[in-house]
Amino acid sequence: MKKFVPTYYASSLFEIEPVFFKRINVSVVLLDLDNTLDTYITDSPTEKPLTYINKLKNYNIRPIIVSNNTSHHVKNYSKELNVECLTGLKKPCKRRLLTKLKQLRIDLSNCMMIGDQLITDILCGNRLKIKTLLLEPFSKEEWFITRINRHLFDNRIRNKLKKQNLLINWKEAL
Repeated sequence: MKKFVPTYYASSLFEIEPVFFKRINVSVVLLDLDNTLDTYITDSPTEKPLTYINKLKNYNIRPIIVSNNTSHHVKNYSKELNVECLTGLKKPCKRRLLTKLKQLRIDLSNCMMIGDQLITDILCGNRLKIKTLLLEPFSKEEWFITRINRHLFDNRIRNKLKKQNLLINWKEAL
């Protein structure tokens, strides 16, 4: 279970004030796209992600979208947000992401992985030994394989973590 325990937990990305990241020495946030920033069927950023990404940038926090997806959808979405994206990562495997972060000369000690899935986002971040933040998914619209993973694995692990009080709300770190 330890490999699935996130550093922090939040209901939604949009409730987190950027000053939180500054206080815990995070200058780069690695953001999953689907069910973290928007739904997987959203082609262009909606108002909430646009506003939030701009808030992060105003605090000199570098947002990077990290996705297992390789479609033009992720690249176009990132381009419209004016942020970098890293695709085809095969999370929870860490090798591709680590290679790309090294190429970008990113200091892992200042990074945080943020996503809605324990078995991809949080496990990958924990394998990289960086801070992690687990979010609740905000839409039931998901890829078929994501629905299966969530039903078979994620929900069960998440419920155990909740029962064991292992999900630390980000507000407790302020």
